[in-house]
Amino acid sequence: MGANTFGRFFMPKNTVFYELFEDVAEKAHEMGLKLKEMVSEPDQNKRAAIRAQIEDLEHKNDDNTHRIFTELGRNFITPFDREDIHYLATALDDIADYIFATAKKINFYNVNPNDTGIQKMADLILQGTVEIRKAVLGLRDMKNLREMTEAMVKVNSIENQADDVFDMSIEMLFQQENDFKEVIKKREIYQVMEICTDKCEDAANVIESIIIKYA
Repeated sequence: MGANTFGRFFMPKNTVFYELFEDVAEKAHEMGLKLKEMVSEPDQNKRAAIRAQIEDLEHKNDDNTHRIFTELGRNFITPFDREDIHYLATALDDIADYIFATAKKINFYNVNPNDTGIQKMADLILQGTVEIRKAVLGLRDMKNLREMTEAMVKVNSIENQADDVFDMSIEMLFQQENDFKEVIKKREIYQVMEICTDKCEDAANVIESIIIKYA
């Protein structure tokens, strides 16, 4: 029996950490759905209402992240490395933060999100949250490593696609948009959305590290 396997044998199988991580991943996914709904909504007032829903979910995730850090200070025995728990909590929180940042910018700048780049990036962000949720749910027992691994591979592919969409969107923006203010606004939105996909990849990398150590 390897050292990691031996250590896992004595670790609790069902802890508050799993529940909190699963809730954070689920709410990040809900935020991804709301963001997709927001960029598909032509009415500015309705978009503002959806932004408020995203903010509420982001605050709940902040509370859960704080609870993870609090539990980390209270518990001597944790399901995996304390450092990895901290890294994963931070990475998941960053996903939520950047989804909310996207919603805020769209609302604050009153940008019409019926834009090819924004639509495609919103799709990719939503896909990223779907795969991250799958991977996080697998952490509890690590019995379906194939599904977890496939999810992380997909996240990496999503991040690469987002890079391409970002480059294409910036190129089209400078070619087609004559209003310099609109160029600045949309460029900022593209940047925040692209960073969000980076944060999904960061979370996938942490989960991959946990699997390597404990699976």
